[in-house]
Amino acid sequence: MSHLDNIRTFVRVYELGSMSAAGRDLRVSPAVTSARISQLEDHLNVRLFQRTTRNLSPTEHGRAFYEGACAVLETLEQAEASVMRLTDSPRGSLYVAAPLGVGRRLIAPQVPEFLAQYPEIDFRLRLSDRTVDLTTEGLDLAFFLGQPSDSTLRIRKIADCRRLLCAAPSYVARRGMPANGAELIRDRHDCLNLRFPGATEFQWTLLTPDGPQRFAVTGRCECDDGDVLTDWALDGHGIVLKPEFEVADHLRAGRLVAVAQETPPLPVQMACLYSHRRHQDPKARLFMDFTAQRIARMIREAEDKAA
Repeated sequence: MSHLDNIRTFVRVYELGSMSAAGRDLRVSPAVTSARISQLEDHLNVRLFQRTTRNLSPTEHGRAFYEGACAVLETLEQAEASVMRLTDSPRGSLYVAAPLGVGRRLIAPQVPEFLAQYPEIDFRLRLSDRTVDLTTEGLDLAFFLGQPSDSTLRIRKIADCRRLLCAAPSYVARRGMPANGAELIRDRHDCLNLRFPGATEFQWTLLTPDGPQRFAVTGRCECDDGDVLTDWALDGHGIVLKPEFEVADHLRAGRLVAVAQETPPLPVQMACLYSHRRHQDPKARLFMDFTAQRIARMIREAEDKAA
């Protein structure tokens, strides 16, 4: 299997553009990563990467080898998946990504029960509110809220989630209760924005009597962690746009109150992304089947409690 390990390492180095990043992804040291690439180059008798102290880029031979290497690994994965379906004993590592709030509240609590049912699966959960790339990050599944930007991926819809604008009572007492999106703009309310590298604008799409309309909100605070935005809202620093299930306990306890209710945010879909070839892997299929109904039920229950 050492030659296959070398091929897997080459693919991750190629996709991530870094020996150290590939090593972290594969859970091996940079020295092991470098040694595997060197062994593969010796086997092929070609240079696969041009290396400098600051840069690593594939050679012409490396670019040619990448397509074939991916095909080899995909064929192997499909063969292994076929055997696992026959033996009903899925094994190996499952890489799953999710937004922070979704992962903490809906995904992570289910992992122990899933692993108890499938003891030969190792689970790797990556939480981030930024947009992830399944291919370059080596992910099997990515849960998300909203609409995906990559149309080549498969989507399994799980539920529609109600959203709302909310703030702490202390903020409303200090700044007033906005009735709608227009008042958010007119009165220059402090809006807490989810922002991450690559985001270019702050706009909230709200449902008005004339249909959905985008409002260019402003605020002094931004973060790429949605739970930090919730904490700031709880401390009275502004208005936050959240899925209702994430703030249901705070609404029920009165720590947050709904604002601008004349123009609520549109619901957002909760779904799971996967590539066509990843769906061949029974681990990915099993986890989607295991979590989908549970997530939908948890969302409904949280929304019912907040109502």
